Amino acid sequence: MEAEKTVALSFRVTPTMKRKLEAAAARERRSLTNMFEVLVDDFCRTHGISGDDVVGQKMAVSTGKKTA
Repeated sequence: MEAEKTVALSFRVTPTMKRKLEAAAARERRSLTNMFEVLVDDFCRTHGISGDDVVGQKMAVSTGKKTA
């Protein structure tokens, strides 16, 4: 089985939220990226979101900007 390619993801958080993520990652001895992945996986598992639910779907994300 071929490994999935990674993609870049960029978003803004408050300095407090960044410190919380850093503290959680340090406690678990994980990178920030890996900690974020673990948190998202836990959320999806808790809320019944499976990989099958999202594979191949393009999710609409609101940017707050009007489109032409």
